[in-house]
Amino acid sequence: MSVKDIKSQLQSNVAFIGEVTSDVVTNGAIIDNADYDLGIMFIVQAVAYTDGTYNFAIEESDDSGMAGRTMVPADKIIGDITSLEIDAANTSGDLLGSVGVFSNKRYLRMIVVSTGVTTGATISAVVVQSGEIVPV
Repeated sequence: MSVKDIKSQLQSNVAFIGEVTSDVVTNGAIIDNADYDLGIMFIVQAVAYTDGTYNFAIEESDDSGMAGRTMVPADKIIGDITSLEIDAANTSGDLLGSVGVFSNKRYLRMIVVSTGVTTGATISAVVVQSGEIVPV
């Protein structure tokens, strides 16, 4: 059996973490994709859910401040981003799923759109990026 080093080829970062307590669009962290051209995946989780519905979208831009951002088109998302929706059917602590992204833009950002919220939930998302690391 061969053994491969995936740690040197994968990078994980917090894409979003926050307590959402009202109906609002909340921006996640801006993710730099430089050197990670082998794949990008977002994984979402809900913690301390009490009420509301939370939907996700992913924006892309070539600007580090997300100027000129656009939504990543559905045909560039691997999986169904609507499957990440958090609502009463998805209970606290559930790992809700993941989606992959094909993007030619350098920066990505996950956004959360919350509706029907009175007390809210804590939402977290992690991004895992894959790239080919060349030894120096």
